Amino acid sequence: MIAVHGMSIDVPTPDGVADAYVVYPDDGAAHPGVLVIQDGFGLRSSLRSLADRIAAHGYTVLLPNAYYRHGRAPVIELPEFIDPAERPEIFQQVFPMIRELTPENLRSDTDAYLKWLAASPQVASGKVGVTGYCMGARLAVLTAAMFPDRVAAVAGFHGGPLVTDTPDSPHLTVGNITAELYFAHAGEDHHMTPEHIAQFDKALDAAGVRYRTEVYEGAQHGYTQADTSAYHPEADERHYRELLALFDRNLRQ
Repeated sequence: MIAVHGMSIDVPTPDGVADAYVVYPDDGAAHPGVLVIQDGFGLRSSLRSLADRIAAHGYTVLLPNAYYRHGRAPVIELPEFIDPAERPEIFQQVFPMIRELTPENLRSDTDAYLKWLAASPQVASGKVGVTGYCMGARLAVLTAAMFPDRVAAVAGFHGGPLVTDTPDSPHLTVGNITAELYFAHAGEDHHMTPEHIAQFDKALDAAGVRYRTEVYEGAQHGYTQADTSAYHPEADERHYRELLALFDRNLRQ
């Protein structure tokens, strides 16, 4: 673990300006780039801490506010500890913003984020890694499919939905992916049932994607998010081990 430097920045996009957090090792060197895609609750202190931990292992990490079209983070007011069962109105606020993250908007935004990483003096040349959480895992799959020439490794944790009956379902896009994938599903997660997981894996097999999927038994949807009632410390530590191993395999030159 090494010292890191983090700061808030603005990333221009075709639809405006996305506020974001960037963090990198405080050693003056360029490091492989990583894009972190938020969960549904948005850019906040706990996600910045997650980005800090990835950066401390030798990566330059960009964490954008996916809801920037609705304002700078925090876009909605969140309690310090999020228990969705006690605060159902949170979902009523975020769901409309999640639905706005269409494939078209995602492509436009992600292109801007990847260009920002490519231009940053803190980022080494080469492909980047992507990790997503909850809804971010879904967006990470789509990102890998949209930008196969720029993405070398993708991870998704307690992600969903990855299999839907819509034309833009992530499992239908995997034929374009060249990155190595790692997905860790929560054992207790109605967003990704065993049937969904099997269908997702079948699509990856058919496409010849390099991947591994696991189920973290006993963990709930959201198990990596330390400021929520779903947090599972052991599963979270496992997530870091697998994520960093994936990045080390694919991003180190």
